[in-house]
Amino acid sequence: MYNIVVASHTFCKLMSFWCRLLHASLTSCHLLAGYKSFKLFINNEWHDAVSKKTFPTINPATGEVICEVVEGSKEDVDKAVKAAKEAFRLGSPWRRMDASQRGRLLNLLADAIERDAAYLAVSDCWFILTQSMQIHICGLVFCRYYAGWADKWEGKTIPVDGDYFCYTRHEPIGVCGQIIPWNFPLLMQAWKLAPALATGNTIVMKVAEQTPLTALYVASLIKEVGFPPGVVNIIAGMGPTAGAAISSHMDIDKIAFTGSTEVGHLIQQASGSSNLKKVSLELGGKSPNIILSDANMEEAVEQAHNAIFFNQGQCCCAGSRTYVQENIYNEFVERSVERAKKRVVGDPFNLKTDHGPQVDDEQFQKILGYISSGKKEGAKLMCGGGVAADRGYFIQPTIFGEVQDDMKIAREEIFGPVMQILKFKSIEEVIERANDTKYGLAAAVFTTDVNKAHYVSNSLRAGTVWINCYNVFGVQAPFGGYKASGAGREMGEYGLEHYTEVKTVTVKIPQKNS
Repeated sequence: MYNIVVASHTFCKLMSFWCRLLHASLTSCHLLAGYKSFKLFINNEWHDAVSKKTFPTINPATGEVICEVVEGSKEDVDKAVKAAKEAFRLGSPWRRMDASQRGRLLNLLADAIERDAAYLAVSDCWFILTQSMQIHICGLVFCRYYAGWADKWEGKTIPVDGDYFCYTRHEPIGVCGQIIPWNFPLLMQAWKLAPALATGNTIVMKVAEQTPLTALYVASLIKEVGFPPGVVNIIAGMGPTAGAAISSHMDIDKIAFTGSTEVGHLIQQASGSSNLKKVSLELGGKSPNIILSDANMEEAVEQAHNAIFFNQGQCCCAGSRTYVQENIYNEFVERSVERAKKRVVGDPFNLKTDHGPQVDDEQFQKILGYISSGKKEGAKLMCGGGVAADRGYFIQPTIFGEVQDDMKIAREEIFGPVMQILKFKSIEEVIERANDTKYGLAAAVFTTDVNKAHYVSNSLRAGTVWINCYNVFGVQAPFGGYKASGAGREMGEYGLEHYTEVKTVTVKIPQKNS
């Protein structure tokens, strides 16, 4: 379960939307009329692509086309950057706006997301409905959190030597290119938009071609609540065209990307070969989840289950290497298989469903390839391992036992509902094995011994370590990776640092006239 600290009154208020969803036969196709446009959002207006190209958005539960979306490319990115640059110029309404007013606009955006939560929840039609509502609550929480920071991101006064008054200012970087993934469309959009807007930047955002509908709807809300033209521009398009154009654009001052480590390398290279734009990256993971022999078995099994199977495994910080101490290994595997077999696979709009489709056919085939690899390399298939429905991109919840560290399924990010359970003897051994990866996004340890818990957590090279829990996110707490899992942090106060420049101002203090 994806957990985040949310005010109870917010959740209770949003529960009213469940009534609408429970008592109506709603599908995303029926709600398409609620969208303002499937075009590109540039300068607060809707545009066709210069190329006139479109691409289909597919319902992964059925494989059917939902609608056609305008496909942006380099020429459209150029238009968006021009609008963002104009909105950022000195003297523009956005640059002259009080910081408190920027916070007010973010709160208004959160209000609009809350108002339209039912539409947004069903627009991500591959999400399990219960999970989708959770995620959309999180999105508006991020907007409200950073709205509060807008007029509180303060500089310092510095006691330098001599007769000088020295202070720092935190100023917006400028035009920010933001590229978000498909696995949590609205949440990733909020993660990127909210801190950038709170600190006064302008934005050109490329949304994933697999899941553009939520972002385009939010674009209409951005205009509705009163953000000035050019402050936020949203492009739907492909990575090699629109994404590459953003990464290498000479008038973009900063880029923030969430996605694969492979694309992260390309973005770093594009920054270096263009204008050395600032880069923050939240990339892939192969996160170890360590179960010690003294752990609460029932709790560990359930948390480990959700750590890998949440969102059908399509989560960058998924607990995809489950290390279990040898004297409880067999019991843990048996209970995990029993739990996985209870998982209900099916229609995402059925409230009894807790396992939906993969995002598209490419991801579907990739995961099946990894399952085939696990079998060939000698891992023991304990359950699942195949296609789960006659149509759509459904894969059975799959568990492999007797997995070895050098197997492909234990080394590479699968991004699917495939649990690998590995055996270990000692704490020192498992720490070494857990750290033996190019990734370092997240990790977890389950134990009832507080000393072991802190020893293991301090020894793991990962940006986030959970103890006796998994997938717990607070908007106040930073998130990001070590090693090839990224650079920089998102969320919390740390998330503001990547959207501001620090300017030092030193003033000569005149001496008293003699």
